[in-house]
Amino acid sequence: MKKKNCIWLLAFVLAMTAPGWAAAPVSTADHSRFEQLKKEFASGPEVTQACLSCHNEAGSQFMETIHWTWICPESGDGKLGKAGLSMNNYCISIPENEARCTSCHAGYGWKDDSFDFSKEENIDCLVCHEQTGTYKKYPTAAGNPVTKPTRFPATGELFEPPDWNAVAQSVAKPERANCGTCHFYGGGGDGVKHGDLDSSLFYPPRELDVHMSEDGGGFACVRCHTTVAHRISGRCYQTPAVEEHKSLIEDDLASRISCIACHGNSPHAGISKLNDHTDKVACQTCHIPSYARGGVPTKMLWDWSEAGKLKDGKPYKVPGDLGRPVYDSQKGVFEWAKNVIPEYAWFKGVIRNTLVTDTIDPDTVIGVNYLDTKPQDPNARIYPFKVHRGIQPYDAKLNTLVFPKLFGPKGSGAYWSDFDWVTSIEKGMASRDLPFSGEVGFVESTFLYPITHMVAPKDQALSCSDCHIREGSRLAGISGVYIPGRDSGGPLSVGGWILTALALMGVGLHACLRMAGLGGKK
Repeated sequence: MKKKNCIWLLAFVLAMTAPGWAAAPVSTADHSRFEQLKKEFASGPEVTQACLSCHNEAGSQFMETIHWTWICPESGDGKLGKAGLSMNNYCISIPENEARCTSCHAGYGWKDDSFDFSKEENIDCLVCHEQTGTYKKYPTAAGNPVTKPTRFPATGELFEPPDWNAVAQSVAKPERANCGTCHFYGGGGDGVKHGDLDSSLFYPPRELDVHMSEDGGGFACVRCHTTVAHRISGRCYQTPAVEEHKSLIEDDLASRISCIACHGNSPHAGISKLNDHTDKVACQTCHIPSYARGGVPTKMLWDWSEAGKLKDGKPYKVPGDLGRPVYDSQKGVFEWAKNVIPEYAWFKGVIRNTLVTDTIDPDTVIGVNYLDTKPQDPNARIYPFKVHRGIQPYDAKLNTLVFPKLFGPKGSGAYWSDFDWVTSIEKGMASRDLPFSGEVGFVESTFLYPITHMVAPKDQALSCSDCHIREGSRLAGISGVYIPGRDSGGPLSVGGWILTALALMGVGLHACLRMAGLGGKK
Protein backbone atom coordinates (compact mmCIF):
# COMPACT_ATOMS: atom_id res chain seq x y z
CA MET A 1 0.00 0.00 0.00
CA LYS A 2 2.85 2.32 0.91
CA LYS A 3 4.58 1.56 -2.41
CA LYS A 4 1.35 2.28 -4.34
CA ASN A 5 0.95 5.65 -2.58
CA CYS A 6 4.52 6.61 -3.53
CA ILE A 7 3.82 5.74 -7.16
CA TRP A 8 0.66 7.90 -7.17
CA LEU A 9 2.56 10.77 -5.52
CA LEU A 10 5.36 10.54 -8.10
CA ALA A 11 2.82 10.47 -10.94
CA PHE A 12 1.09 13.57 -9.54
CA VAL A 13 4.39 15.49 -9.24
CA LEU A 14 5.38 14.57 -12.80
CA ALA A 15 1.97 15.60 -14.12
CA MET A 16 2.05 18.94 -12.34
CA THR A 17 5.53 19.77 -13.66
CA ALA A 18 4.90 18.62 -17.23
CA PRO A 19 4.85 21.32 -19.96
CA GLY A 20 1.10 21.08 -20.39
CA TRP A 21 0.54 22.14 -16.74
CA ALA A 22 3.40 24.59 -16.54
CA ALA A 23 3.05 28.32 -16.92
CA ALA A 24 3.65 29.75 -20.37
CA PRO A 25 7.39 30.25 -20.91
CA VAL A 26 8.71 33.77 -20.80
CA SER A 27 10.32 35.10 -23.97
CA THR A 28 13.74 35.66 -22.42
CA ALA A 29 15.78 35.36 -19.24
CA ASP A 30 14.86 37.23 -16.07
CA HIS A 31 16.95 40.35 -16.58
CA SER A 32 16.29 41.60 -13.04
CA ARG A 33 18.90 39.05 -11.90
CA PHE A 34 21.71 40.46 -14.08
CA GLU A 35 24.37 42.50 -12.29
CA GLN A 36 25.00 44.58 -15.43
CA LEU A 37 21.49 46.04 -15.08
CA LYS A 38 21.64 46.75 -11.34
CA LYS A 39 24.14 49.59 -11.45
CA GLU A 40 23.12 53.24 -11.50
CA PHE A 41 22.20 54.57 -14.96
CA ALA A 42 22.01 58.25 -15.86
CA SER A 43 20.93 57.96 -19.50
CA GLY A 44 19.62 55.71 -22.23
CA PRO A 45 23.02 55.27 -23.91
CA GLU A 46 24.41 53.91 -20.62
CA VAL A 47 21.65 51.28 -20.58
CA THR A 48 22.40 50.42 -24.20
CA GLN A 49 26.08 49.86 -23.37
CA ALA A 50 25.02 47.44 -20.64
CA CYS A 51 22.75 45.59 -23.09
CA LEU A 52 25.51 45.32 -25.68
CA SER A 53 27.97 43.93 -23.14
CA CYS A 54 26.06 40.65 -23.49
CA HIS A 55 24.20 41.05 -26.78
CA ASN A 56 27.42 41.87 -28.59
CA GLU A 57 26.08 41.38 -32.12
CA ALA A 58 22.77 43.19 -31.64
CA GLY A 59 24.20 46.65 -32.26
CA SER A 60 25.73 45.88 -35.64
CA GLN A 61 22.61 43.95 -36.65
CA PHE A 62 20.26 46.76 -35.73
CA MET A 63 22.34 49.38 -37.51
CA GLU A 64 21.58 47.66 -40.82
CA THR A 65 17.81 47.90 -40.39
CA ILE A 66 15.28 50.46 -41.59
CA HIS A 67 14.32 51.16 -37.96
CA TRP A 68 17.80 52.65 -37.51
CA THR A 69 18.61 54.21 -40.89
CA TRP A 70 15.09 55.21 -41.99
CA ILE A 71 16.26 54.21 -45.47
CA CYS A 72 14.64 51.34 -47.35
CA PRO A 73 17.33 48.63 -47.53
CA GLU A 74 16.05 47.49 -50.94
CA SER A 75 16.37 50.94 -52.53
CA GLY A 76 20.08 50.43 -53.23
CA ASP A 77 20.95 54.08 -53.80
CA GLY A 78 19.70 55.21 -50.38
CA LYS A 79 17.17 57.64 -51.83
CA LEU A 80 14.02 55.90 -50.62
CA GLY A 81 13.01 56.41 -47.01
CA LYS A 82 12.25 59.09 -44.45
CA ALA A 83 15.92 59.98 -44.22
CA GLY A 84 16.26 59.92 -48.01
CA LEU A 85 14.44 61.80 -50.76
CA SER A 86 10.92 60.45 -50.29
CA MET A 87 8.09 62.06 -48.35
CA ASN A 88 4.39 61.83 -47.54
CA ASN A 89 1.50 64.30 -47.60
CA TYR A 90 1.11 64.59 -43.82
CA CYS A 91 4.02 66.40 -42.14
CA ILE A 92 5.82 65.88 -45.46
CA SER A 93 9.50 65.28 -44.63
CA ILE A 94 12.24 64.76 -42.05
CA PRO A 95 15.03 67.24 -43.04
CA GLU A 96 15.29 70.16 -40.60
CA ASN A 97 12.51 68.58 -38.50
CA GLU A 98 14.55 65.77 -36.95
CA ALA A 99 14.21 66.81 -33.31
CA ARG A 100 10.42 66.41 -33.55
CA CYS A 101 10.16 63.45 -35.91
CA THR A 102 12.77 61.31 -34.18
CA SER A 103 10.72 60.96 -31.03
CA CYS A 104 9.73 57.80 -32.94
CA HIS A 105 13.28 56.79 -33.85
CA ALA A 106 14.80 53.83 -31.99
CA GLY A 107 17.77 55.94 -31.01
CA TYR A 108 18.93 58.79 -28.81
CA GLY A 109 19.90 62.27 -30.01
CA TRP A 110 19.07 62.50 -33.72
CA LYS A 111 18.37 66.23 -33.63
CA ASP A 112 20.12 67.19 -36.89
CA ASP A 113 22.66 66.00 -39.47
CA SER A 114 25.37 65.74 -36.81
CA PHE A 115 23.84 62.53 -35.42
CA ASP A 116 26.40 59.71 -35.37
CA PHE A 117 24.76 56.60 -36.83
CA SER A 118 27.95 54.59 -36.20
CA LYS A 119 27.81 54.81 -32.38
CA GLU A 120 26.09 51.72 -31.02
CA GLU A 121 25.31 53.40 -27.70
CA ASN A 122 22.97 55.76 -29.60
CA ILE A 123 20.61 52.82 -30.17
CA ASP A 124 17.50 52.76 -27.97
CA CYS A 125 16.95 49.12 -26.98
CA LEU A 126 14.26 50.00 -24.45
CA VAL A 127 11.62 51.46 -26.74
CA CYS A 128 11.18 48.04 -28.36
CA HIS A 129 11.91 45.76 -25.41
CA GLU A 130 10.96 47.29 -22.04
CA GLN A 131 7.76 45.94 -20.49
CA THR A 132 6.91 48.29 -17.61
CA GLY A 133 4.83 50.58 -19.81
CA THR A 134 6.36 53.62 -18.09
CA TYR A 135 9.11 54.42 -20.59
CA LYS A 136 8.33 57.47 -22.75
CA LYS A 137 10.38 59.61 -25.10
CA TYR A 138 9.63 63.33 -24.98
CA PRO A 139 7.97 64.50 -28.25
CA THR A 140 10.54 67.19 -29.10
CA ALA A 141 13.74 65.81 -27.54
CA ALA A 142 15.20 63.92 -30.52
CA GLY A 143 14.32 60.52 -29.10
CA ASN A 144 15.39 61.18 -25.52
CA PRO A 145 13.25 60.85 -22.39
CA VAL A 146 13.15 63.77 -19.96
CA THR A 147 15.60 64.13 -17.08
CA LYS A 148 13.06 65.88 -14.84
CA PRO A 149 9.25 66.01 -14.79
CA THR A 150 8.19 68.04 -17.84
CA ARG A 151 4.77 68.90 -19.19
CA PHE A 152 4.40 68.92 -23.00
CA PRO A 153 2.80 72.28 -23.89
CA ALA A 154 0.81 71.07 -26.91
CA THR A 155 -1.17 68.45 -24.97
CA GLY A 156 -0.53 69.13 -21.29
CA GLU A 157 0.76 65.57 -20.80
CA LEU A 158 3.28 65.16 -17.98
CA PHE A 159 6.45 63.22 -18.82
CA GLU A 160 8.44 61.66 -15.98
CA PRO A 161 12.11 60.58 -16.07
CA PRO A 162 12.48 56.81 -16.52
CA ASP A 163 13.40 54.51 -13.67
CA TRP A 164 16.33 53.21 -15.70
CA ASN A 165 16.87 50.09 -13.59
CA ALA A 166 13.22 49.10 -13.66
CA VAL A 167 12.82 49.50 -17.41
CA ALA A 168 16.17 47.85 -18.20
CA GLN A 169 15.40 44.83 -16.02
CA SER A 170 11.94 44.39 -17.56
CA VAL A 171 13.08 43.72 -21.13
CA ALA A 172 11.54 40.92 -23.19
CA LYS A 173 10.39 40.13 -26.71
CA PRO A 174 8.47 43.14 -28.13
CA GLU A 175 4.78 43.22 -27.31
CA ARG A 176 2.05 45.07 -29.17
CA ALA A 177 2.44 48.01 -26.78
CA ASN A 178 6.07 48.45 -27.83
CA CYS A 179 5.28 48.60 -31.54
CA GLY A 180 2.17 50.69 -30.99
CA THR A 181 4.10 53.36 -29.12
CA CYS A 182 5.21 54.64 -32.53
CA HIS A 183 3.16 52.88 -35.17
CA PHE A 184 -0.24 53.65 -33.62
CA TYR A 185 0.69 57.35 -33.41
CA GLY A 186 2.34 57.99 -36.80
CA GLY A 187 1.68 61.41 -38.26
CA GLY A 188 1.71 63.13 -34.89
CA GLY A 189 -1.33 61.60 -33.24
CA ASP A 190 -3.46 58.57 -32.47
CA GLY A 191 -4.65 56.86 -35.68
CA VAL A 192 -3.65 59.77 -37.91
CA LYS A 193 -1.81 57.91 -40.66
CA HIS A 194 -2.67 54.29 -41.27
CA GLY A 195 -6.35 53.96 -40.46
CA ASP A 196 -5.92 50.33 -39.40
CA LEU A 197 -3.39 51.08 -36.64
CA ASP A 198 -4.39 53.09 -33.57
CA SER A 199 -4.66 52.87 -29.79
CA SER A 200 -7.85 50.78 -29.97
CA LEU A 201 -5.56 47.85 -30.84
CA PHE A 202 -3.80 47.90 -27.48
CA TYR A 203 -6.75 45.94 -26.02
CA PRO A 204 -9.03 45.20 -28.97
CA PRO A 205 -12.29 43.26 -28.70
CA ARG A 206 -12.67 40.31 -31.05
CA GLU A 207 -15.06 42.31 -33.25
CA LEU A 208 -12.23 44.76 -33.98
CA ASP A 209 -9.41 42.30 -34.67
CA VAL A 210 -9.66 38.53 -34.38
CA HIS A 211 -5.90 38.11 -34.35
CA MET A 212 -4.92 40.67 -31.70
CA SER A 213 -7.89 40.26 -29.37
CA GLU A 214 -7.33 38.22 -26.21
CA ASP A 215 -10.61 36.49 -27.11
CA GLY A 216 -9.10 35.59 -30.48
CA GLY A 217 -5.47 34.88 -31.26
CA GLY A 218 -3.96 37.29 -28.74
CA PHE A 219 -1.19 38.01 -31.23
CA ALA A 220 1.65 40.42 -30.71
CA CYS A 221 2.87 42.17 -33.86
CA VAL A 222 5.94 39.93 -34.08
CA ARG A 223 3.70 36.88 -34.48
CA CYS A 224 3.33 37.85 -38.15
CA HIS A 225 6.10 40.44 -38.54
CA THR A 226 8.78 37.85 -37.89
CA THR A 227 12.33 38.96 -37.24
CA VAL A 228 15.79 37.68 -38.14
CA ALA A 229 18.84 39.56 -36.83
CA HIS A 230 16.59 42.52 -35.97
CA ARG A 231 15.28 42.73 -39.55
CA ILE A 232 11.50 42.80 -39.35
CA SER A 233 9.39 41.40 -42.19
CA GLY A 234 7.21 44.01 -43.87
CA ARG A 235 9.91 46.67 -43.70
CA CYS A 236 9.50 48.42 -47.05
CA TYR A 237 7.26 48.31 -50.13
CA GLN A 238 10.09 48.62 -52.66
CA THR A 239 9.92 44.83 -52.98
CA PRO A 240 7.02 42.53 -52.02
CA ALA A 241 6.99 41.27 -48.45
CA VAL A 242 5.94 37.91 -49.93
CA GLU A 243 7.29 36.81 -53.31
CA GLU A 244 5.31 33.56 -53.49
CA HIS A 245 1.84 32.75 -52.18
CA LYS A 246 2.82 29.73 -50.08
CA SER A 247 1.56 28.33 -46.81
CA LEU A 248 3.77 27.08 -44.01
CA ILE A 249 2.57 23.57 -44.84
CA GLU A 250 4.00 23.91 -48.36
CA ASP A 251 7.18 25.58 -47.14
CA ASP A 252 7.98 25.75 -43.43
CA LEU A 253 10.38 28.64 -44.11
CA ALA A 254 7.70 30.78 -45.79
CA SER A 255 7.16 34.26 -44.40
CA ARG A 256 4.37 34.48 -41.84
CA ILE A 257 3.46 38.01 -42.87
CA SER A 258 0.83 36.83 -45.38
CA CYS A 259 -2.61 35.43 -44.55
CA ILE A 260 -1.87 32.43 -46.78
CA ALA A 261 1.07 31.40 -44.59
CA CYS A 262 -1.33 30.19 -41.91
CA HIS A 263 -4.66 29.87 -43.73
CA GLY A 264 -3.50 28.43 -47.07
CA ASN A 265 -4.84 29.12 -50.55
CA SER A 266 -8.14 27.35 -49.84
CA PRO A 267 -9.06 28.73 -46.42
CA HIS A 268 -12.82 28.14 -46.61
CA ALA A 269 -14.05 24.78 -45.38
CA GLY A 270 -15.55 22.25 -47.77
CA ILE A 271 -16.14 22.81 -51.46
CA SER A 272 -16.61 26.54 -51.22
CA LYS A 273 -16.93 28.89 -54.18
CA LEU A 274 -15.13 31.46 -52.03
CA ASN A 275 -11.88 29.53 -52.49
CA ASP A 276 -12.03 30.37 -56.20
CA HIS A 277 -11.47 34.03 -55.31
CA THR A 278 -8.06 33.74 -53.67
CA ASP A 279 -6.10 33.95 -56.93
CA LYS A 280 -7.52 37.42 -57.63
CA VAL A 281 -8.84 38.84 -54.35
CA ALA A 282 -6.73 39.48 -51.24
CA CYS A 283 -8.08 38.04 -48.00
CA GLN A 284 -8.09 41.57 -46.53
CA THR A 285 -10.59 42.77 -49.15
CA CYS A 286 -13.40 40.64 -47.72
CA HIS A 287 -12.28 40.28 -44.12
CA ILE A 288 -11.62 43.96 -43.35
CA PRO A 289 -14.97 45.55 -44.26
CA SER A 290 -13.88 48.96 -42.96
CA TYR A 291 -10.99 50.58 -41.11
CA ALA A 292 -10.80 53.02 -38.18
CA ARG A 293 -13.46 50.81 -36.56
CA GLY A 294 -12.19 51.05 -32.99
CA GLY A 295 -13.61 54.50 -32.23
CA VAL A 296 -10.44 56.42 -33.14
CA PRO A 297 -10.82 58.69 -36.20
CA THR A 298 -8.20 58.72 -38.93
CA LYS A 299 -7.13 61.68 -41.05
CA MET A 300 -8.50 61.61 -44.60
CA LEU A 301 -7.43 65.03 -45.91
CA TRP A 302 -4.76 67.62 -45.08
CA ASP A 303 -4.85 70.94 -46.94
CA TRP A 304 -1.64 72.86 -46.26
CA SER A 305 -2.69 75.73 -48.54
CA GLU A 306 -5.10 77.01 -45.88
CA ALA A 307 -2.45 77.22 -43.13
CA GLY A 308 -1.22 80.54 -41.80
CA LYS A 309 -4.47 82.26 -40.85
CA LEU A 310 -4.32 84.12 -37.54
CA LYS A 311 -6.83 85.60 -35.09
CA ASP A 312 -5.71 88.76 -33.34
CA GLY A 313 -2.22 87.99 -34.61
CA LYS A 314 -2.17 84.55 -32.99
CA PRO A 315 -2.55 81.01 -34.35
CA TYR A 316 -5.76 79.17 -33.50
CA LYS A 317 -7.56 75.85 -33.88
CA VAL A 318 -11.14 74.95 -34.76
CA PRO A 319 -12.43 71.75 -33.08
CA GLY A 320 -14.45 69.23 -35.08
CA ASP A 321 -17.27 66.80 -34.35
CA LEU A 322 -14.95 63.81 -33.91
CA GLY A 323 -12.85 65.39 -31.19
CA ARG A 324 -10.10 66.38 -33.61
CA PRO A 325 -9.34 69.85 -35.05
CA VAL A 326 -10.67 70.65 -38.52
CA TYR A 327 -8.48 73.75 -38.75
CA ASP A 328 -5.07 74.57 -37.30
CA SER A 329 -3.21 77.77 -38.19
CA GLN A 330 0.08 75.89 -38.23
CA LYS A 331 -1.16 73.08 -40.47
CA GLY A 332 -4.29 74.02 -42.40
CA VAL A 333 -7.58 72.19 -42.97
CA PHE A 334 -8.22 68.58 -41.89
CA GLU A 335 -10.92 66.02 -42.58
CA TRP A 336 -11.39 63.02 -40.30
CA ALA A 337 -13.49 59.86 -40.47
CA LYS A 338 -14.30 56.65 -38.61
CA ASN A 339 -15.50 53.28 -39.88
CA VAL A 340 -14.27 54.04 -43.41
CA ILE A 341 -14.89 51.77 -46.42
CA PRO A 342 -11.53 51.23 -48.16
CA GLU A 343 -10.73 52.01 -51.76
CA TYR A 344 -9.61 49.04 -53.85
CA ALA A 345 -6.82 48.51 -56.38
CA TRP A 346 -4.65 45.79 -57.92
CA PHE A 347 -1.60 45.20 -55.72
CA LYS A 348 1.37 42.83 -55.90
CA GLY A 349 3.11 44.12 -52.77
CA VAL A 350 5.07 46.94 -54.41
CA ILE A 351 4.52 50.68 -53.95
CA ARG A 352 6.52 53.31 -55.83
CA ASN A 353 7.39 56.79 -54.57
CA THR A 354 7.67 60.26 -56.04
CA LEU A 355 10.97 61.72 -54.85
CA VAL A 356 11.65 65.36 -54.10
CA THR A 357 13.98 65.40 -57.13
CA ASP A 358 11.32 64.13 -59.56
CA THR A 359 9.61 66.51 -61.97
CA ILE A 360 5.83 66.60 -61.50
CA ASP A 361 2.84 67.86 -63.48
CA PRO A 362 1.05 70.28 -61.14
CA ASP A 363 -2.13 70.08 -63.24
CA THR A 364 -2.61 66.48 -62.12
CA VAL A 365 -3.11 64.85 -58.73
CA ILE A 366 0.37 63.75 -57.62
CA GLY A 367 0.75 60.25 -56.26
CA VAL A 368 3.32 60.88 -53.54
CA ASN A 369 3.35 57.12 -53.50
CA TYR A 370 1.57 55.06 -56.14
CA LEU A 371 0.92 51.60 -57.55
CA ASP A 372 2.13 50.18 -60.84
CA THR A 373 0.56 46.71 -60.63
CA LYS A 374 -1.17 45.33 -63.73
CA PRO A 375 -4.20 43.01 -63.43
CA GLN A 376 -2.37 40.42 -65.54
CA ASP A 377 0.46 40.05 -63.02
CA PRO A 378 0.16 36.55 -61.50
CA ASN A 379 0.87 37.96 -58.02
CA ALA A 380 -1.66 40.78 -58.33
CA ARG A 381 -4.63 40.75 -55.98
CA ILE A 382 -7.51 43.18 -55.48
CA TYR A 383 -6.52 44.88 -52.23
CA PRO A 384 -8.01 47.46 -49.81
CA PHE A 385 -6.32 50.82 -49.26
CA LYS A 386 -6.65 53.98 -47.25
CA VAL A 387 -6.13 56.92 -49.61
CA HIS A 388 -5.07 60.09 -47.81
CA ARG A 389 -5.66 63.18 -49.90
CA GLY A 390 -3.62 66.32 -49.50
CA ILE A 391 -2.81 69.73 -50.85
CA GLN A 392 0.87 70.38 -50.25
CA PRO A 393 3.52 72.93 -51.27
CA TYR A 394 5.68 72.55 -54.36
CA ASP A 395 8.21 74.57 -56.33
CA ALA A 396 6.00 76.39 -58.84
CA LYS A 397 8.92 77.12 -61.18
CA LEU A 398 10.97 73.92 -61.06
CA ASN A 399 7.85 71.70 -60.74
CA THR A 400 9.15 69.55 -57.90
CA LEU A 401 7.75 68.70 -54.50
CA VAL A 402 9.59 70.30 -51.59
CA PHE A 403 10.92 69.67 -48.09
CA PRO A 404 9.69 72.41 -45.70
CA LYS A 405 11.20 73.14 -42.30
CA LEU A 406 8.19 72.98 -39.99
CA PHE A 407 9.55 72.54 -36.47
CA GLY A 408 11.71 75.01 -34.58
CA PRO A 409 11.59 78.17 -32.45
CA LYS A 410 10.50 81.56 -33.67
CA GLY A 411 13.11 83.12 -35.93
CA SER A 412 14.48 79.76 -37.09
CA GLY A 413 12.55 79.79 -40.35
CA ALA A 414 10.24 76.99 -39.18
CA TYR A 415 6.76 77.40 -40.66
CA TRP A 416 5.01 76.47 -37.41
CA SER A 417 6.67 79.45 -35.73
CA ASP A 418 7.25 82.02 -38.49
CA PHE A 419 4.46 81.22 -41.01
CA ASP A 420 6.67 81.96 -44.01
CA TRP A 421 6.57 79.27 -46.70
CA VAL A 422 9.48 80.63 -48.74
CA THR A 423 11.91 80.68 -45.81
CA SER A 424 10.61 77.34 -44.54
CA ILE A 425 11.20 75.62 -47.88
CA GLU A 426 14.57 77.33 -48.39
CA LYS A 427 15.74 75.86 -45.07
CA GLY A 428 14.42 72.37 -45.77
CA MET A 429 15.77 72.11 -49.31
CA ALA A 430 19.16 73.59 -48.40
CA SER A 431 19.63 70.92 -45.74
CA ARG A 432 19.81 68.36 -48.56
CA ASP A 433 21.62 70.64 -51.05
CA LEU A 434 18.52 70.73 -53.25
CA PRO A 435 17.49 73.63 -55.51
CA PHE A 436 14.53 75.90 -54.76
CA SER A 437 13.39 78.72 -57.04
CA GLY A 438 11.63 80.73 -54.34
CA GLU A 439 8.22 80.34 -56.01
CA VAL A 440 5.68 78.41 -53.92
CA GLY A 441 2.52 76.78 -55.21
CA PHE A 442 0.20 74.08 -53.92
CA VAL A 443 -0.65 70.80 -55.60
CA GLU A 444 -3.20 68.07 -54.92
CA SER A 445 -1.73 64.75 -53.84
CA THR A 446 -2.56 61.26 -52.62
CA PHE A 447 -0.79 58.83 -50.32
CA LEU A 448 -1.71 55.13 -50.05
CA TYR A 449 -1.69 52.76 -47.09
CA PRO A 450 -2.51 49.06 -47.59
CA ILE A 451 -5.12 47.94 -45.07
CA THR A 452 -3.98 44.77 -43.30
CA HIS A 453 -5.10 45.07 -39.67
CA MET A 454 -8.52 45.18 -37.96
CA VAL A 455 -9.53 41.78 -39.37
CA ALA A 456 -13.19 41.23 -38.47
CA PRO A 457 -14.81 37.94 -37.40
CA LYS A 458 -15.88 35.83 -40.38
CA ASP A 459 -19.58 36.55 -39.84
CA GLN A 460 -18.80 40.25 -40.45
CA ALA A 461 -16.89 39.66 -43.69
CA LEU A 462 -18.27 41.03 -46.95
CA SER A 463 -21.08 39.15 -48.65
CA CYS A 464 -21.42 38.38 -52.36
CA SER A 465 -23.79 41.30 -52.86
CA ASP A 466 -21.19 43.82 -51.69
CA CYS A 467 -19.29 43.33 -54.96
CA HIS A 468 -21.45 41.32 -57.37
CA ILE A 469 -24.01 44.05 -58.09
CA ARG A 470 -24.31 46.62 -60.87
CA GLU A 471 -24.99 49.66 -58.67
CA GLY A 472 -22.89 50.35 -55.61
CA SER A 473 -20.36 47.55 -56.02
CA ARG A 474 -17.32 47.99 -53.80
CA LEU A 475 -15.22 46.98 -56.79
CA ALA A 476 -16.80 49.44 -59.22
CA GLY A 477 -13.40 50.98 -59.99
CA ILE A 478 -11.58 47.70 -60.62
CA SER A 479 -10.76 46.98 -64.26
CA GLY A 480 -9.07 44.03 -65.93
CA VAL A 481 -11.38 41.35 -64.57
CA TYR A 482 -14.95 40.22 -65.25
CA ILE A 483 -17.11 40.34 -62.13
CA PRO A 484 -20.50 38.59 -62.51
CA GLY A 485 -23.35 40.80 -61.41
CA ARG A 486 -21.32 43.98 -61.65
CA ASP A 487 -20.55 43.60 -65.33
CA SER A 488 -23.92 42.25 -66.53
CA GLY A 489 -25.32 43.82 -69.69
CA GLY A 490 -22.06 44.03 -71.62
CA PRO A 491 -21.08 41.99 -74.68
CA LEU A 492 -19.93 39.10 -72.51
CA SER A 493 -23.27 38.95 -70.72
CA VAL A 494 -25.21 39.18 -73.99
CA GLY A 495 -23.09 36.39 -75.42
CA GLY A 496 -23.67 34.34 -72.30
CA TRP A 497 -27.44 34.76 -72.53
CA ILE A 498 -27.36 33.79 -76.21
CA LEU A 499 -25.43 30.64 -75.36
CA THR A 500 -27.85 29.91 -72.51
CA ALA A 501 -30.82 30.33 -74.87
CA LEU A 502 -29.19 28.06 -77.44
CA ALA A 503 -28.50 25.49 -74.73
CA LEU A 504 -32.13 25.60 -73.59
CA MET A 505 -33.30 25.26 -77.18
CA GLY A 506 -30.99 22.27 -77.58
CA VAL A 507 -32.38 20.67 -74.43
CA GLY A 508 -35.93 21.31 -75.63
CA LEU A 509 -35.23 19.89 -79.08
CA HIS A 510 -33.59 16.84 -77.52
CA ALA A 511 -36.63 16.31 -75.27
CA CYS A 512 -39.01 16.59 -78.22
CA LEU A 513 -37.02 14.08 -80.25
CA ARG A 514 -36.94 11.66 -77.31
CA MET A 515 -40.68 11.97 -76.82
CA ALA A 516 -41.29 11.51 -80.54
CA GLY A 517 -39.09 8.42 -80.50
CA LEU A 518 -40.94 6.93 -77.56
CA GLY A 519 -44.28 7.65 -79.23
CA GLY A 520 -43.20 5.86 -82.40
CA LYS A 521 -42.29 2.72 -80.42
CA LYS A 522 -45.79 2.52 -78.99
